Amino acid sequence: MKEQPQINITIKKRFFNECYLPYLNIKERLLVLYGGAGSGKSVFGVQRSVIKLLKNKRKMLVVRKVTNTIRESIFAEFKKALSTFGILEHCKISESNFSIKLPNGSEIIFKGMDDPEKIKSIQGLDDILIEEATELTLDDYSQLNLRLRSKKKNNQIVLMYNPTSKANWVYKMFHETKPPKSCKVVHTTYKDNKFLPQTYIDSLHDLMRTNNAYYKIYALGEFATLSKTIYENWEVSDFNVMDLFKSGLKSYHGMDFGYSQDPTTLVCAIPDIKNKILYIYDEHYEKAMTNRDIYNMLSYKQYTKQRIIADSSEPKSIEELKRLGIYRVKPARKGKDSINHGIQFIKQFKIIVHPKCEKTKLELENYVYKKDKSTNEYTNEPIDNFNHILDALRYALEEVMPRNRARSMSKALLGL
Repeated sequence: MKEQPQINITIKKRFFNECYLPYLNIKERLLVLYGGAGSGKSVFGVQRSVIKLLKNKRKMLVVRKVTNTIRESIFAEFKKALSTFGILEHCKISESNFSIKLPNGSEIIFKGMDDPEKIKSIQGLDDILIEEATELTLDDYSQLNLRLRSKKKNNQIVLMYNPTSKANWVYKMFHETKPPKSCKVVHTTYKDNKFLPQTYIDSLHDLMRTNNAYYKIYALGEFATLSKTIYENWEVSDFNVMDLFKSGLKSYHGMDFGYSQDPTTLVCAIPDIKNKILYIYDEHYEKAMTNRDIYNMLSYKQYTKQRIIADSSEPKSIEELKRLGIYRVKPARKGKDSINHGIQFIKQFKIIVHPKCEKTKLELENYVYKKDKSTNEYTNEPIDNFNHILDALRYALEEVMPRNRARSMSKALLGL
């Protein structure tokens, strides 16, 4: 059998952005490279992959969501890296099958997740590289993760992406809570890339002036929404709750039940009807709460004697809370179009969120309308996500909300 030629690469710092060098030889199973456009994360992900594949004979799967986007993106990036390292001419490149064989026998196979059956047929994978991971679904990622189980050491999945909406599965898995075990998360921006031309940097700076949401996502690599948010007239600002009570305003409390998938939430709000300002001053947001846990939380916050309007879909929970001592909890009114009716009522107010209410802020940033796929126009139907506190807010305000949309707010307050 013909012996495979050994190729030795001298890793020169000039090939790399120095911020990435500490991650060349990490041992974690997952490496997440995310950040802004032009940060060099994809270049590094490819460079790192080539170096690893040249050390030992391995098989790597490189994935994008759509097959026909591979040639001009990640496939071209691998050929560029091989050229930079001076070994492209020693590799076997298949342009038709999207595959590369390195001089030591290591294989790189490029596939799109739009053909999952072909992914399932690939055997003996040692590593996976995912480009534009936000385009994949959680199920796509889970299937890939399950397929990485070879006997070779240091099996790894590298995920690369620009952040988009916080509704995307990558935010929930790698950013909202503590990342999975054996995971390294690396954030970079254009400021970390010494190879960028000044004209490109100038174009990113222009976004700061022309489109702040795009600047946050594509320049700073932050999670932000590009969708049509439901509540736009809001801000985070400190205020004194006691001063509002002294002025004669009242507080209202709402609760939405959850457990394993969704949190149980509580929100406390003070509506100033005359000036059309809605103050949100307290919140609770927690999964896996029993009714006893909810009682303990309300006791700790000294809300056991407050009137609380709760999600009517769980009458057993409401009854048990009453038996535990939350006597003034009652079910929310629900009916046809009650969600949109409540949203339109709240939209009449400027919403002031106390700085400690971080989950309220998160939901206001990410509660958006659905798009009609056929017309690409926004509908008046909210996406059922990032709305656990905001649903509770609708419940809380039922007592000051007109039951009949034809009635004005002032008439409702007068009891007419």
